[in-house]
Amino acid sequence: MWRRFIRDYFTFTKKERKAVIVILSVILIFILLPYFFPLFLKQKPVSYKKFQNEIAQLKMEQNDSVKNNYSENENNELYDDYSNENKKNESVKAEVFYFDPNTTSPEDWKRLGIKDKTIHTIQNYLSKGGRFYKPADISKIWGLPLRDAQHLIPYVRIKNVNKEYSFEKKEYPKFTSYTAKSIQTIDVNEADTSAFISLPGIGSKLAQRIIAFRNKLGGFYSVDQLAQTYLLPDSTFQKIKPRLILGNTHIKQININTASTDEMKTHPYIRYALANAIFQYRQQHGNFNSVEEIKKIMLVNDDIFNKVAPYLTIQ
Repeated sequence: MWRRFIRDYFTFTKKERKAVIVILSVILIFILLPYFFPLFLKQKPVSYKKFQNEIAQLKMEQNDSVKNNYSENENNELYDDYSNENKKNESVKAEVFYFDPNTTSPEDWKRLGIKDKTIHTIQNYLSKGGRFYKPADISKIWGLPLRDAQHLIPYVRIKNVNKEYSFEKKEYPKFTSYTAKSIQTIDVNEADTSAFISLPGIGSKLAQRIIAFRNKLGGFYSVDQLAQTYLLPDSTFQKIKPRLILGNTHIKQININTASTDEMKTHPYIRYALANAIFQYRQQHGNFNSVEEIKKIMLVNDDIFNKVAPYLTIQ
C-alpha cells in the first residue's frame, strides 16, 4: 500500500522533472537577485558635510514653524505674557563703556543693549525727579534683567548726587528748594485702569487683570485680595500696597438660597465643585437659615468659609 502511495505521488515523468527543475531555478534566482543589485547599481557618493547642513536647515525651519504657529494661535493673554517674559530673558548683544545713568541719553542706553521699553521706564523715572545714587541702583530698574544689571554695574560712574534733591541753578533757576510730594492713594474698588497704571510696576495688562478680577469677585473686601491677581508679582504688590486703600466697601453678594450652580460657579472663590455642593445640600435640606450653615458641607473648611463668606447672603 505504501509503495503504491509513494509511486502515485512521488514518481515524476521526464517532463515533470524538467518543470520542477525550472521552477526551483527561478525561485533560487529570485532569492539571490537582491545580493547582485549592488553590482549593477552605482551608488552616488554621500557628502557627510552636506548631510549635516541639511539637518541644520531642517532644525531652523522647524523652529521657525513652531514660532509662527505659536504666534498665530496666541488667543489669550497668557500666551502673550509668556512670550513677553521670554523676551525679557533674552540676552542682548551690546557694547560696554563707562556711563552715568543719571545723564546717559536714550541712544547710549541702546548701545549698552537696553531695550526700548526699559529705556522709556528709565527716562520716565528721571523726568519725575528720580536719581541713581550708587551703581547697584540700576539693578532696581523695572524690566532690566538682573544678569544684565550685574554686567553693567562695573561700568557705572555716577557723579555726586545730592540726596536732598537739590537742583542746579543753571537748569532750574526758579527752584530754590524741594518739597516732597504727598503719596497719592487709590481706592481698589473705585479705581479705573488709568489709576492702576499710575502705580509703579503696573502696566495696562496688569491693570486690566486687576479690574477683571475685581469684577468677577464682585468687589474687594480687603486690600490684600489684590495680590491674588493673576501674574501680579508679589514684589510689585508690596511696592504698591502703601498706596492702596479700601474706601468703598460695598461688594456684590450671591444668594445661596436662590442662585443656580451656573451662577455660583463663575465666582473665583466658589467654582463648580463648591457651587454644586451648595446646590445639592440645598436640594436635600432646604434653604439655608444662615451663611454659616455652609460649614456643614464637607468641602467647606474654616479657610474657605472665611474667604467666601463676605460674598454670600441668604436674602
